Amino acid sequence: MKKISVVTIVKNRQPALENLIIGLSQNAQLPNELIVIHMNEEPYNLKNQAFEIKAITMCGEGLPLAAARNFAIEHATFEHVIFLDADCIPAADLIMRYSELFLKDMLLCGRTKYLPKSVMQYQQFWTDLNEISEPDPIRSSVEQYPYELFWSLNFACSKTVYSKIGGYDEGYIGYGAEDTDFAFSARAAGVEMQTVDAFAYHQYHASYNPPLNHLNDIVANAMYFYQKWKKWPMEGWLKRFADMKLIKWENDSIEVIRNPSADEILSALK
Repeated sequence: MKKISVVTIVKNRQPALENLIIGLSQNAQLPNELIVIHMNEEPYNLKNQAFEIKAITMCGEGLPLAAARNFAIEHATFEHVIFLDADCIPAADLIMRYSELFLKDMLLCGRTKYLPKSVMQYQQFWTDLNEISEPDPIRSSVEQYPYELFWSLNFACSKTVYSKIGGYDEGYIGYGAEDTDFAFSARAAGVEMQTVDAFAYHQYHASYNPPLNHLNDIVANAMYFYQKWKKWPMEGWLKRFADMKLIKWENDSIEVIRNPSADEILSALK
């Protein structure tokens, strides 16, 4: 049986992380360790499990998502690594399903379903995860994800493959585009991506559509991405920002005209 590290990065998500750990403890194949990278915060007081939990604080500018994932894999002991978002609860067979494919020299992308707010206090929450969760509105009907649909909520690869890809580009600061860049880098490096029926269940938390609270990060990261790939990422969000007269988006440049008001941000809450 392969030895496997699970890694996650976290900021202000203790209850969600505790549920992730319970999910790992209920897996048919346990991980050999869980690496928790705390972004600009102190580690939480977590309960001991049958696997080791290593909690490490990383300091960085803003919300250093890209840098934190690189930091996480550097601290993983084992060659085979599963990345889970801190809001995700793994299905009981997630580790086993990834483990079966780790012999292949590729990027493995699992599937994610979503737990609505209304069911988070449901008494049978843990036994009915699949039944009470909702499919991904974009990816659920796609048998094999294209690189454009890669998302870091739930994926796996060997350290060797991660190194071949070049890791996450730490030029991305904060929210937006770093996942698509990672997938494009995988394609450019000749790394095949395979979609795996390894499910994770994303726990509800307040979010914004469009993510007006991340406007400046998204614009900066979109411009960085465009300069690198000559293609715009997150076009749906950028169009909505432009329609709201928040940005001026023309050809190969974006300019922030104004920041959204508190009322505009509140109206985007979902």
